[in-house]
Amino acid sequence: MGNFTFNISLSVLNHLGRNLYRNFITVLGEAISNSWDADANNVWIYIDRENNHLIIKDDGEGMTSDDFQNKFLKIGYSKRKGGTDKTNSQRPFIGRKGIGKLALLSCAKRIHVLTKTKTTDFVGGVIDNSGLDNAINDDLTPQQYPLETVNISLFGNHLNGIEKGTIIYFEEINDGIRNRIEYIRKLIALFFRFSLIDKSFKISLNEEPITLNELNDLSQSTQFVWQINSIDDPYLKDKISISHDHIRRYEKLSSSMTIKGFIASVLEPKYLKIRNTQEKVTLDLYVNGRLREKDLLKHIPSARLVESYVYGQIHYDALDSETDRFTSSREGVIADDPLFQSLLSELKEKLMKKIIDDWDKWRVELRQDGDSENTTRMTKKERKSKELVNTITDEYVPPKSSTYRTKVDEWLENLTKDAEYNVTSYAECFVSENLLRNFINYKSVTITPEAKAVSDKMRSKELTNKNTANLSFDLRQSDDVLVYLDMDNLANMIEKVDPITQAGLSRDAKEYKPIRDAMAHTSLLTHNAKQRLNSTYENIKSRIKKLLE
Repeated sequence: MGNFTFNISLSVLNHLGRNLYRNFITVLGEAISNSWDADANNVWIYIDRENNHLIIKDDGEGMTSDDFQNKFLKIGYSKRKGGTDKTNSQRPFIGRKGIGKLALLSCAKRIHVLTKTKTTDFVGGVIDNSGLDNAINDDLTPQQYPLETVNISLFGNHLNGIEKGTIIYFEEINDGIRNRIEYIRKLIALFFRFSLIDKSFKISLNEEPITLNELNDLSQSTQFVWQINSIDDPYLKDKISISHDHIRRYEKLSSSMTIKGFIASVLEPKYLKIRNTQEKVTLDLYVNGRLREKDLLKHIPSARLVESYVYGQIHYDALDSETDRFTSSREGVIADDPLFQSLLSELKEKLMKKIIDDWDKWRVELRQDGDSENTTRMTKKERKSKELVNTITDEYVPPKSSTYRTKVDEWLENLTKDAEYNVTSYAECFVSENLLRNFINYKSVTITPEAKAVSDKMRSKELTNKNTANLSFDLRQSDDVLVYLDMDNLANMIEKVDPITQAGLSRDAKEYKPIRDAMAHTSLLTHNAKQRLNSTYENIKSRIKKLLE
Protein backbone atom coordinates (compact mmCIF):
# COMPACT_ATOMS: atom_id res chain seq x y z
CA MET A 1 0.00 0.00 0.00
CA GLY A 2 2.97 2.33 0.38
CA ASN A 3 4.08 4.49 3.28
CA PHE A 4 1.78 7.38 4.14
CA THR A 5 2.64 10.36 6.34
CA PHE A 6 0.86 13.40 7.69
CA ASN A 7 1.15 16.39 5.42
CA ILE A 8 1.76 18.88 8.22
CA SER A 9 4.27 19.47 10.97
CA LEU A 10 3.50 17.07 13.82
CA SER A 11 3.88 19.85 16.39
CA VAL A 12 1.43 22.05 14.46
CA LEU A 13 -0.92 19.07 14.26
CA ASN A 14 -0.83 18.88 18.05
CA HIS A 15 -1.31 22.63 18.52
CA LEU A 16 -4.32 22.63 16.20
CA GLY A 17 -6.04 20.61 18.87
CA ARG A 18 -6.07 16.87 18.44
CA ASN A 19 -8.43 16.69 21.41
CA LEU A 20 -10.64 19.47 20.14
CA TYR A 21 -13.63 17.16 19.77
CA ARG A 22 -14.62 15.53 23.03
CA ASN A 23 -18.22 14.68 22.16
CA PHE A 24 -18.86 11.24 20.67
CA ILE A 25 -21.73 12.63 18.60
CA THR A 26 -19.37 15.24 17.15
CA VAL A 27 -17.06 12.46 15.98
CA LEU A 28 -19.98 10.68 14.32
CA GLY A 29 -21.03 13.97 12.79
CA GLU A 30 -17.63 14.54 11.22
CA ALA A 31 -17.59 11.03 9.77
CA ILE A 32 -21.14 11.35 8.43
CA SER A 33 -20.30 14.73 6.89
CA ASN A 34 -17.23 13.26 5.18
CA SER A 35 -19.42 10.52 3.70
CA TRP A 36 -21.88 13.14 2.49
CA ASP A 37 -19.07 15.10 0.83
CA ALA A 38 -17.84 11.87 -0.77
CA ASP A 39 -21.23 11.48 -2.52
CA ALA A 40 -22.10 8.37 -0.54
CA ASN A 41 -25.65 7.08 -0.62
CA ASN A 42 -25.21 5.00 2.51
CA VAL A 43 -23.37 5.32 5.79
CA TRP A 44 -23.15 2.24 7.98
CA ILE A 45 -22.22 2.74 11.63
CA TYR A 46 -21.30 -0.19 13.85
CA ILE A 47 -20.93 0.43 17.58
CA ASP A 48 -19.66 -2.19 20.00
CA ARG A 49 -19.92 -0.65 23.45
CA GLU A 50 -18.71 -3.75 25.24
CA ASN A 51 -15.44 -3.95 23.26
CA ASN A 52 -15.24 -0.16 22.92
CA HIS A 53 -14.81 0.10 19.20
CA LEU A 54 -16.57 1.83 16.33
CA ILE A 55 -16.66 1.21 12.58
CA ILE A 56 -17.97 3.71 10.06
CA LYS A 57 -18.32 2.62 6.43
CA ASP A 58 -19.71 4.40 3.37
CA ASP A 59 -20.19 3.77 -0.35
CA GLY A 60 -18.83 7.14 -1.41
CA GLU A 61 -16.30 7.88 -4.14
CA GLY A 62 -13.40 6.64 -2.00
CA MET A 63 -9.79 7.77 -2.32
CA THR A 64 -6.82 6.89 -4.48
CA SER A 65 -3.36 6.62 -2.97
CA ASP A 66 -2.70 10.21 -4.01
CA ASP A 67 -6.01 11.41 -2.49
CA PHE A 68 -5.27 9.65 0.78
CA GLN A 69 -1.81 11.21 1.06
CA ASN A 70 -2.46 14.70 -0.29
CA LYS A 71 -6.05 15.28 0.77
CA PHE A 72 -7.03 13.11 3.73
CA LEU A 73 -3.69 13.32 5.53
CA LYS A 74 -3.21 16.96 4.63
CA ILE A 75 -4.63 18.77 7.62
CA GLY A 76 -6.17 21.96 6.34
CA TYR A 77 -6.93 20.67 2.87
CA SER A 78 -10.19 22.21 1.70
CA LYS A 79 -12.52 20.42 -0.68
CA ARG A 80 -13.60 23.86 -1.87
CA LYS A 81 -10.21 24.59 -3.35
CA GLY A 82 -10.64 26.23 -6.74
CA GLY A 83 -13.97 27.82 -5.89
CA THR A 84 -16.16 24.73 -6.11
CA ASP A 85 -18.71 24.36 -3.32
CA LYS A 86 -20.59 21.28 -4.51
CA THR A 87 -19.86 17.60 -4.96
CA ASN A 88 -20.04 15.85 -8.33
CA SER A 89 -23.70 15.06 -7.63
CA GLN A 90 -24.29 18.72 -6.74
CA ARG A 91 -24.57 18.28 -3.01
CA PRO A 92 -23.37 21.33 -1.06
CA PHE A 93 -20.03 20.57 0.61
CA ILE A 94 -20.15 20.34 4.41
CA GLY A 95 -16.38 20.31 4.95
CA ARG A 96 -14.64 23.64 4.87
CA LYS A 97 -11.28 24.15 6.59
CA GLY A 98 -10.09 20.57 6.40
CA ILE A 99 -9.35 20.29 10.10
CA GLY A 100 -12.55 18.46 10.99
CA LYS A 101 -10.76 15.17 10.46
CA LEU A 102 -8.92 15.89 13.71
CA ALA A 103 -12.09 14.67 15.39
CA LEU A 104 -11.64 11.34 13.65
CA LEU A 105 -7.90 11.04 14.06
CA SER A 106 -7.70 11.70 17.78
CA CYS A 107 -10.82 10.13 19.31
CA ALA A 108 -9.38 6.63 19.78
CA LYS A 109 -6.07 4.96 20.59
CA ARG A 110 -5.74 3.53 17.10
CA ILE A 111 -7.60 4.53 13.93
CA HIS A 112 -7.50 2.18 10.93
CA VAL A 113 -8.46 3.76 7.58
CA LEU A 114 -9.15 1.76 4.43
CA THR A 115 -10.45 3.27 1.20
CA LYS A 116 -10.81 2.56 -2.54
CA THR A 117 -12.28 4.02 -5.69
CA LYS A 118 -14.02 2.13 -8.49
CA THR A 119 -10.75 1.78 -10.38
CA THR A 120 -8.18 1.33 -7.61
CA ASP A 121 -7.38 -1.18 -4.90
CA PHE A 122 -7.67 -0.53 -1.19
CA VAL A 123 -5.18 1.92 0.31
CA GLY A 124 -4.90 3.24 3.84
CA GLY A 125 -2.98 3.35 7.07
CA VAL A 126 -3.16 3.14 10.84
CA ILE A 127 -2.80 6.15 13.13
CA ASP A 128 -1.50 5.10 16.52
CA ASN A 129 -2.11 8.07 18.80
CA SER A 130 0.30 6.87 21.48
CA GLY A 131 3.00 6.57 18.82
CA LEU A 132 2.03 9.96 17.46
CA ASP A 133 2.41 11.44 20.94
CA ASN A 134 5.92 10.01 21.14
CA ALA A 135 6.77 11.34 17.68
CA ILE A 136 5.60 14.80 18.70
CA ASN A 137 7.61 14.67 21.94
CA ASP A 138 10.68 13.55 19.97
CA ASP A 139 10.12 16.40 17.50
CA LEU A 140 10.05 14.06 14.54
CA THR A 141 9.16 15.25 11.06
CA PRO A 142 6.11 13.77 9.29
CA GLN A 143 8.48 11.76 7.10
CA GLN A 144 10.00 10.20 10.23
CA TYR A 145 6.57 9.05 11.39
CA PRO A 146 4.95 6.92 8.67
CA LEU A 147 1.52 5.47 9.31
CA GLU A 148 1.38 1.78 10.08
CA THR A 149 0.19 -0.63 7.40
CA VAL A 150 -3.46 -1.65 7.65
CA ASN A 151 -4.28 -5.25 8.51
CA ILE A 152 -7.13 -5.83 6.05
CA SER A 153 -8.29 -8.99 7.85
CA LEU A 154 -9.24 -6.80 10.82
CA PHE A 155 -12.22 -5.50 8.82
CA GLY A 156 -13.64 -8.99 8.22
CA ASN A 157 -17.01 -9.12 6.47
CA HIS A 158 -17.21 -5.33 6.27
CA LEU A 159 -15.18 -5.52 3.04
CA ASN A 160 -17.68 -7.79 1.29
CA GLY A 161 -19.23 -6.29 -1.82
CA ILE A 162 -17.43 -2.95 -1.58
CA GLU A 163 -16.98 -1.46 -5.03
CA LYS A 164 -15.91 1.93 -3.68
CA GLY A 165 -15.97 3.80 -0.41
CA THR A 166 -14.16 4.28 2.88
CA ILE A 167 -14.07 2.29 6.12
CA ILE A 168 -12.68 3.65 9.37
CA TYR A 169 -12.16 1.39 12.36
CA PHE A 170 -11.78 3.15 15.73
CA GLU A 171 -10.02 0.91 18.24
CA GLU A 172 -10.44 1.75 21.94
CA ILE A 173 -12.45 4.97 21.92
CA ASN A 174 -11.07 7.53 24.36
CA ASP A 175 -13.16 7.51 27.58
CA GLY A 176 -15.28 4.68 26.15
CA ILE A 177 -18.67 4.78 24.43
CA ARG A 178 -20.86 5.91 27.29
CA ASN A 179 -23.97 6.77 25.34
CA ARG A 180 -26.68 4.15 25.01
CA ILE A 181 -27.49 2.97 21.47
CA GLU A 182 -31.07 4.26 21.78
CA TYR A 183 -29.75 7.72 22.65
CA ILE A 184 -27.25 7.72 19.78
CA ARG A 185 -29.95 6.69 17.30
CA LYS A 186 -32.17 9.56 18.43
CA LEU A 187 -29.41 12.15 18.18
CA ILE A 188 -28.44 10.99 14.69
CA ALA A 189 -32.09 11.29 13.62
CA LEU A 190 -32.24 14.77 15.15
CA PHE A 191 -28.90 16.25 14.20
CA PHE A 192 -28.25 15.06 10.65
CA ARG A 193 -31.08 16.12 8.36
CA PHE A 194 -29.22 15.64 5.07
CA SER A 195 -32.28 13.87 3.69
CA LEU A 196 -33.95 17.29 3.43
CA ILE A 197 -31.50 17.95 0.60
CA ASP A 198 -30.92 14.47 -0.80
CA LYS A 199 -33.40 11.73 0.06
CA SER A 200 -31.01 9.06 -1.24
CA PHE A 201 -28.62 9.62 1.71
CA LYS A 202 -29.24 6.89 4.28
CA ILE A 203 -27.67 6.23 7.68
CA SER A 204 -27.89 2.97 9.60
CA LEU A 205 -26.63 1.93 13.01
CA ASN A 206 -25.80 -1.73 13.74
CA GLU A 207 -27.64 -2.74 10.54
CA GLU A 208 -30.84 -0.93 11.53
CA PRO A 209 -31.73 2.15 9.41
CA ILE A 210 -32.00 5.45 11.27
CA THR A 211 -35.50 6.76 10.57
CA LEU A 212 -37.82 9.40 11.92
CA ASN A 213 -39.41 6.70 14.05
CA GLU A 214 -36.54 7.33 16.48
CA LEU A 215 -38.42 10.55 17.29
CA ASN A 216 -41.87 9.05 17.87
CA ASP A 217 -41.93 9.85 21.59
CA LEU A 218 -41.02 13.47 20.81
CA SER A 219 -43.58 13.82 18.03
CA GLN A 220 -46.36 12.20 20.10
CA SER A 221 -45.81 14.73 22.89
CA THR A 222 -45.85 17.69 20.48
CA GLN A 223 -48.87 19.95 20.84
CA PHE A 224 -48.41 23.08 18.69
CA VAL A 225 -46.36 23.66 15.51
CA TRP A 226 -45.23 26.81 13.73
CA GLN A 227 -43.85 26.22 10.23
CA ILE A 228 -41.40 28.86 9.00
CA ASN A 229 -41.56 29.61 5.26
CA SER A 230 -41.90 26.72 2.83
CA ILE A 231 -40.09 23.49 3.73
CA ASP A 232 -40.38 19.91 2.51
CA ASP A 233 -39.65 18.11 5.75
CA PRO A 234 -40.78 14.50 6.28
CA TYR A 235 -40.84 15.02 10.07
CA LEU A 236 -43.34 17.85 9.65
CA LYS A 237 -45.38 15.91 7.11
CA ASP A 238 -45.36 12.44 8.64
CA LYS A 239 -45.08 13.11 12.38
CA ILE A 240 -46.43 16.51 13.42
CA SER A 241 -48.82 17.73 10.73
CA ILE A 242 -52.27 19.07 11.58
CA SER A 243 -53.75 15.76 10.39
CA HIS A 244 -52.42 14.08 13.55
CA ASP A 245 -54.81 14.09 16.51
CA HIS A 246 -52.17 15.14 19.04
CA ILE A 247 -51.36 18.34 17.09
CA ARG A 248 -53.86 20.91 18.33
CA ARG A 249 -52.70 23.94 16.32
CA TYR A 250 -50.53 24.34 13.20
CA GLU A 251 -49.57 27.83 12.09
CA LYS A 252 -47.54 28.94 9.06
CA LEU A 253 -45.19 31.86 9.67
CA SER A 254 -43.39 33.86 7.00
CA SER A 255 -39.97 35.47 7.16
CA SER A 256 -38.25 37.77 4.68
CA MET A 257 -35.01 35.93 5.39
CA THR A 258 -34.06 32.85 3.36
CA ILE A 259 -34.64 30.56 6.31
CA LYS A 260 -36.98 27.62 6.67
CA GLY A 261 -37.88 25.15 9.35
CA PHE A 262 -40.25 24.80 12.24
CA ILE A 263 -40.68 25.51 15.93
CA ALA A 264 -42.88 23.20 17.99
CA SER A 265 -43.98 22.97 21.61
CA VAL A 266 -44.61 19.93 23.76
CA LEU A 267 -47.29 19.25 26.38
CA GLU A 268 -44.82 19.52 29.26
CA PRO A 269 -41.09 20.41 29.46
CA LYS A 270 -40.23 16.90 30.64
CA TYR A 271 -40.92 15.58 27.14
CA LEU A 272 -37.92 17.49 25.79
CA LYS A 273 -35.52 15.55 27.98
CA ILE A 274 -33.82 12.60 26.33
CA ARG A 275 -34.43 9.58 28.51
CA ASN A 276 -31.57 8.40 30.73
CA THR A 277 -29.39 11.40 29.82
CA GLN A 278 -28.86 14.98 30.87
CA GLU A 279 -29.57 16.13 27.32
CA LYS A 280 -32.69 17.83 26.02
CA VAL A 281 -34.08 18.62 22.60
CA THR A 282 -33.72 22.30 21.74
CA LEU A 283 -34.24 24.81 18.94
CA ASP A 284 -31.23 24.23 16.71
CA LEU A 285 -29.60 25.75 13.63
CA TYR A 286 -28.78 23.66 10.56
CA VAL A 287 -26.70 24.53 7.52
CA ASN A 288 -26.90 22.26 4.48
CA GLY A 289 -28.52 19.55 6.59
CA ARG A 290 -25.94 19.46 9.39
CA LEU A 291 -26.35 20.78 12.92
CA ARG A 292 -24.23 23.91 13.31
CA GLU A 293 -25.52 25.60 16.48
CA LYS A 294 -27.41 23.90 19.28
CA ASP A 295 -29.99 25.79 21.36
CA LEU A 296 -30.43 29.10 19.52
CA LEU A 297 -32.58 30.49 22.33
CA LYS A 298 -29.59 30.64 24.67
CA HIS A 299 -28.42 33.59 22.54
CA ILE A 300 -31.73 35.47 22.91
CA PRO A 301 -33.23 34.46 26.27
CA SER A 302 -36.59 36.06 27.05
CA ALA A 303 -37.18 34.38 30.43
CA ARG A 304 -40.67 33.49 29.22
CA LEU A 305 -42.21 30.17 30.16
CA VAL A 306 -42.70 29.03 26.57
CA GLU A 307 -38.92 28.64 26.14
CA SER A 308 -38.96 25.53 28.32
CA TYR A 309 -41.62 23.95 26.06
CA VAL A 310 -40.25 24.53 22.54
CA TYR A 311 -37.88 22.75 20.21
CA GLY A 312 -37.32 22.92 16.48
CA GLN A 313 -35.00 23.36 13.54
CA ILE A 314 -34.01 26.48 11.65
CA HIS A 315 -32.31 25.77 8.32
CA TYR A 316 -30.20 28.66 7.03
CA ASP A 317 -27.95 27.53 4.19
CA ALA A 318 -26.90 31.11 3.39
CA LEU A 319 -24.52 30.92 6.36
CA ASP A 320 -22.35 28.66 4.19
CA SER A 321 -20.74 31.13 1.78
CA GLU A 322 -17.27 32.45 0.95
CA THR A 323 -17.03 33.82 4.47
CA ASP A 324 -16.27 31.14 7.03
CA ARG A 325 -18.72 31.72 9.87
CA PHE A 326 -18.05 28.58 11.89
CA THR A 327 -15.87 28.26 14.95
CA SER A 328 -12.60 26.33 14.89
CA SER A 329 -14.27 23.43 16.68
CA ARG A 330 -16.94 23.38 13.92
CA GLU A 331 -19.50 23.02 16.70
CA GLY A 332 -20.96 26.51 16.50
CA VAL A 333 -21.29 29.76 14.59
CA ILE A 334 -19.04 32.73 15.35
CA ALA A 335 -21.22 34.69 17.77
CA ASP A 336 -20.73 38.20 16.35
CA ASP A 337 -21.11 37.26 12.69
CA PRO A 338 -23.51 39.85 11.13
CA LEU A 339 -25.58 37.27 9.24
CA PHE A 340 -25.93 35.13 12.34
CA GLN A 341 -26.92 38.20 14.36
CA SER A 342 -29.56 39.04 11.75
CA LEU A 343 -30.99 35.55 12.17
CA LEU A 344 -31.09 35.93 15.96
CA SER A 345 -32.79 39.32 15.62
CA GLU A 346 -35.44 37.86 13.27
CA LEU A 347 -36.01 35.01 15.68
CA LYS A 348 -36.30 37.25 18.72
CA GLU A 349 -38.17 40.25 17.37
CA LYS A 350 -40.58 38.53 14.99
CA LEU A 351 -40.90 34.76 15.19
CA MET A 352 -40.65 34.16 18.94
CA LYS A 353 -42.86 37.15 19.75
CA LYS A 354 -45.63 35.61 17.67
CA ILE A 355 -45.00 32.15 19.11
CA ILE A 356 -45.01 33.38 22.72
CA ASP A 357 -48.41 35.03 22.20
CA ASP A 358 -49.90 32.11 20.23
CA TRP A 359 -48.72 29.57 22.78
CA ASP A 360 -50.37 31.37 25.67
CA LYS A 361 -53.63 31.90 23.76
CA TRP A 362 -53.84 28.30 22.55
CA ARG A 363 -52.98 26.80 25.92
CA VAL A 364 -55.68 28.84 27.62
CA GLU A 365 -58.22 27.80 24.98
CA LEU A 366 -57.43 24.17 25.82
CA ARG A 367 -57.95 24.79 29.56
CA GLN A 368 -54.22 24.47 30.27
CA ASP A 369 -51.79 26.74 32.09
CA GLY A 370 -50.33 29.41 29.85
CA ASP A 371 -47.78 32.17 30.29
CA SER A 372 -48.33 33.87 33.65
CA GLU A 373 -46.06 36.74 32.56
CA ASN A 374 -48.40 37.68 29.72
CA THR A 375 -50.49 40.39 31.37
CA THR A 376 -51.68 41.94 28.11
CA ARG A 377 -54.25 39.23 27.47
CA MET A 378 -55.68 38.92 30.98
CA THR A 379 -55.03 40.18 34.47
CA LYS A 380 -52.99 38.19 36.94
CA LYS A 381 -56.14 37.57 38.98
CA GLU A 382 -58.05 36.26 35.95
CA ARG A 383 -55.19 33.95 34.99
CA LYS A 384 -54.84 32.47 38.47
CA SER A 385 -58.56 31.87 38.66
CA LYS A 386 -58.46 30.18 35.26
CA GLU A 387 -55.55 27.94 36.33
CA LEU A 388 -57.41 26.87 39.47
CA VAL A 389 -60.59 26.09 37.55
CA ASN A 390 -58.59 24.14 34.94
CA THR A 391 -57.06 22.04 37.69
CA ILE A 392 -60.50 21.32 39.15
CA THR A 393 -62.24 20.56 35.85
CA ASP A 394 -59.46 18.19 34.80
CA GLU A 395 -60.47 15.94 37.70
CA TYR A 396 -63.92 15.51 36.18
CA VAL A 397 -62.86 14.64 32.62
CA PRO A 398 -63.75 10.97 32.00
CA PRO A 399 -61.39 8.67 30.05
CA LYS A 400 -61.45 8.81 26.24
CA SER A 401 -63.27 5.48 26.17
CA SER A 402 -66.23 6.90 28.09
CA THR A 403 -69.53 7.27 26.25
CA TYR A 404 -69.98 10.66 27.89
CA ARG A 405 -66.50 12.05 27.21
CA THR A 406 -67.58 14.45 24.46
CA LYS A 407 -70.65 15.63 26.34
CA VAL A 408 -68.76 16.17 29.61
CA ASP A 409 -66.07 18.12 27.73
CA GLU A 410 -68.83 20.30 26.31
CA TRP A 411 -70.40 20.88 29.75
CA LEU A 412 -67.08 21.73 31.33
CA GLU A 413 -66.26 24.10 28.49
CA ASN A 414 -69.57 25.91 29.04
CA LEU A 415 -69.05 26.06 32.81
CA THR A 416 -65.46 27.27 32.72
CA LYS A 417 -66.11 30.99 32.23
CA ASP A 418 -68.71 31.14 35.00
CA ALA A 419 -66.54 29.01 37.27
CA GLU A 420 -63.63 31.39 36.80
CA TYR A 421 -65.86 34.34 37.63
CA ASN A 422 -67.41 32.70 40.68
CA VAL A 423 -64.08 31.50 42.05
CA THR A 424 -62.67 35.01 41.89
CA SER A 425 -65.83 36.54 43.33
CA TYR A 426 -65.94 34.06 46.20
CA ALA A 427 -62.31 34.79 47.06
CA GLU A 428 -63.04 38.53 47.02
CA CYS A 429 -66.05 38.00 49.25
CA PHE A 430 -64.11 35.74 51.65
CA VAL A 431 -61.22 38.17 52.02
CA SER A 432 -63.33 41.33 52.36
CA GLU A 433 -65.76 39.89 54.95
CA ASN A 434 -62.98 38.41 57.07
CA LEU A 435 -61.05 41.68 56.95
CA LEU A 436 -64.14 43.42 58.33
CA ARG A 437 -64.44 40.81 61.14
CA ASN A 438 -60.79 41.35 62.06
CA PHE A 439 -61.24 45.10 61.99
CA ILE A 440 -64.34 44.98 64.23
CA ASN A 441 -62.51 42.82 66.77
CA TYR A 442 -59.43 45.03 66.64
CA LYS A 443 -61.48 48.21 67.21
CA SER A 444 -63.65 46.49 69.88
CA VAL A 445 -66.82 47.61 68.11
CA THR A 446 -69.92 46.94 70.18
CA ILE A 447 -72.08 44.07 68.96
CA THR A 448 -75.52 45.53 68.21
CA PRO A 449 -78.71 43.72 69.33
CA GLU A 450 -79.66 43.32 65.67
CA ALA A 451 -76.36 41.67 64.86
CA LYS A 452 -76.61 39.41 67.91
CA ALA A 453 -80.10 38.30 66.88
CA VAL A 454 -78.97 37.44 63.33
CA SER A 455 -75.93 35.55 64.66
CA ASP A 456 -78.06 33.53 67.11
CA LYS A 457 -80.51 32.66 64.36
CA MET A 458 -77.73 31.43 62.06
CA ARG A 459 -76.07 29.51 64.89
CA SER A 460 -79.33 27.74 65.73
CA LYS A 461 -79.90 26.82 62.10
CA GLU A 462 -76.39 25.38 61.86
CA LEU A 463 -76.91 23.32 65.04
CA THR A 464 -80.11 21.84 63.61
CA ASN A 465 -78.32 20.92 60.37
CA LYS A 466 -75.44 19.33 62.31
CA ASN A 467 -77.82 17.19 64.36
CA THR A 468 -79.62 16.09 61.21
CA ALA A 469 -76.29 15.11 59.66
CA ASN A 470 -75.13 13.43 62.91
CA LEU A 471 -72.00 15.60 63.07
CA SER A 472 -70.29 15.99 66.43
CA PHE A 473 -67.30 18.12 65.40
CA ASP A 474 -67.14 21.90 65.03
CA LEU A 475 -67.50 23.38 61.56
CA ARG A 476 -66.11 26.84 62.21
CA GLN A 477 -62.75 27.72 63.67
CA SER A 478 -64.39 30.22 66.03
CA ASP A 479 -67.70 30.43 67.85
CA ASP A 480 -67.57 34.22 67.80
CA VAL A 481 -70.76 36.16 67.00
CA LEU A 482 -69.10 37.75 63.95
CA VAL A 483 -68.47 34.50 62.07
CA TYR A 484 -72.22 34.08 61.54
CA LEU A 485 -72.64 37.56 60.05
CA ASP A 486 -72.32 38.43 56.36
CA MET A 487 -71.21 41.67 54.69
CA ASP A 488 -74.58 43.38 55.24
CA ASN A 489 -74.61 42.85 59.01
CA LEU A 490 -70.90 43.55 59.44
CA ALA A 491 -71.13 46.81 57.50
CA ASN A 492 -74.07 48.00 59.62
CA MET A 493 -71.98 47.56 62.77
CA ILE A 494 -69.26 49.83 61.42
CA GLU A 495 -71.10 52.46 59.45
CA LYS A 496 -74.88 52.54 59.20
CA VAL A 497 -76.16 55.15 56.75
CA ASP A 498 -79.47 56.12 55.25
CA PRO A 499 -79.92 53.63 52.43
CA ILE A 500 -81.65 56.23 50.25
CA THR A 501 -79.77 59.48 50.74
CA GLN A 502 -76.25 58.46 51.83
CA ALA A 503 -73.50 56.49 50.14
CA GLY A 504 -71.54 54.16 52.35
CA LEU A 505 -70.34 50.64 53.04
CA SER A 506 -73.63 49.45 54.52
CA ARG A 507 -75.58 50.69 51.53
CA ASP A 508 -73.22 48.88 49.11
CA ALA A 509 -73.41 45.75 51.28
CA LYS A 510 -77.19 45.70 51.11
CA GLU A 511 -77.05 45.79 47.31
CA TYR A 512 -74.24 43.21 47.34
CA LYS A 513 -76.07 40.66 49.52
CA PRO A 514 -78.60 39.03 47.15
CA ILE A 515 -76.09 38.64 44.31
CA ARG A 516 -73.40 37.45 46.72
CA ASP A 517 -75.78 34.82 48.12
CA ALA A 518 -76.67 33.59 44.63
CA MET A 519 -73.00 33.29 43.74
CA ALA A 520 -72.15 31.55 47.04
CA HIS A 521 -74.84 28.96 46.27
CA THR A 522 -73.02 28.11 42.99
CA SER A 523 -75.70 29.66 40.82
CA LEU A 524 -74.84 30.82 37.29
CA LEU A 525 -75.24 34.59 37.37
CA THR A 526 -76.77 36.63 34.58
CA HIS A 527 -74.72 39.23 32.74
CA ASN A 528 -76.47 42.07 34.57
CA ALA A 529 -75.88 40.39 37.93
CA LYS A 530 -72.18 40.01 37.16
CA GLN A 531 -71.88 43.64 36.16
CA ARG A 532 -73.64 44.82 39.32
CA LEU A 533 -71.60 42.47 41.53
CA ASN A 534 -68.38 43.76 39.99
CA SER A 535 -69.22 47.44 40.37
CA THR A 536 -70.60 47.00 43.90
CA TYR A 537 -67.58 45.00 45.00
CA GLU A 538 -65.25 47.70 43.64
CA ASN A 539 -67.06 50.20 45.87
CA ILE A 540 -66.83 47.85 48.86
CA LYS A 541 -63.14 47.17 48.23
CA SER A 542 -62.37 50.87 48.03
CA ARG A 543 -64.29 51.62 51.25
CA ILE A 544 -62.61 48.73 53.14
CA LYS A 545 -59.16 49.82 51.95
CA LYS A 546 -59.88 53.36 53.08
CA LEU A 547 -61.21 52.05 56.41
CA LEU A 548 -58.02 50.03 56.97
CA GLU A 549 -55.82 53.00 56.14
